[in-house]
Amino acid sequence: MNREEKNYITLQQFLKLKDIVSSGGEAKFFIAENEILVNGETEKRRGRKLYPGDTVSVNGRKYEIS
Repeated sequence: MNREEKNYITLQQFLKLKDIVSSGGEAKFFIAENEILVNGETEKRRGRKLYPGDTVSVNGRKYEIS
């Protein structure tokens, strides 16, 4: 898969989609204050691009991007 294609969602959008946060501003603070792992690595950028197959762990709860 070509990762340059618009086949991604940002971490901020993902958190809103999963009803973990309700706004971009809330996402900024949530990401700063909580443990978020993307593919096993700590992530603090709300604009991080997530692609199908990536895994996201939010405070121990794991999700797979599809």
